[in-house]
Amino acid sequence: MNEQQHLDTLSDIKRLMERSTRFMSLSGLGGIGAGVSALVGAYFAWDLLNDGGGRGGYGYERTSETVLVFRLMLIACAVLVAALSAGFYFTWRKARQQGLPIWDASARKVFINLAIPLGAGGFFILGLLDLGYVGLVAPSCLVFYGLALVNASKYTLTDIRYLGYVEVVLGIIALFNLYNGLFFWALGFGVMHILYGAIMWWKYERKAA
Repeated sequence: MNEQQHLDTLSDIKRLMERSTRFMSLSGLGGIGAGVSALVGAYFAWDLLNDGGGRGGYGYERTSETVLVFRLMLIACAVLVAALSAGFYFTWRKARQQGLPIWDASARKVFINLAIPLGAGGFFILGLLDLGYVGLVAPSCLVFYGLALVNASKYTLTDIRYLGYVEVVLGIIALFNLYNGLFFWALGFGVMHILYGAIMWWKYERKAA
């Protein structure tokens, strides 16, 4: 066995070990789908805040703040459902192509490590809304989501750690630009997801495609 064969064998062993401890089926296309969903949602939120594209100024003039927040939350929930659906579908498709299970011990570890920061962030944001601090919602979403990605990166593709870092930084910047919260939300959840998904597809899935 020559040196190249030794290296190939070591590479195969490394891949097997990663598959046993890390969830490797995350799809870049799922990230792109989530990003597109976020941008569509951001457009509808912007249109709502501007009362139909400028027909009467900001929605606050003709809509109570409670109703406005409720409608924005509906948009956010629709974006979440669309993003999760896209992520699940493309991850399921990639796992099937690789002959890997969609739900195993590594997938459960990813889910748990995502769910803890996201759950804490969700209750924190509900508290902000209850206290009337609507402007802090977008920065909080970005920071808690970024922390969740960093936390889960130990059990899946390490590349999502860098996306997490970017989300946290954007959230902190948004904290000092509260009147541009929707812009940073669209940048973090929309543009950054599309960029991340494209890089992941090019890096891990292009050859298979």
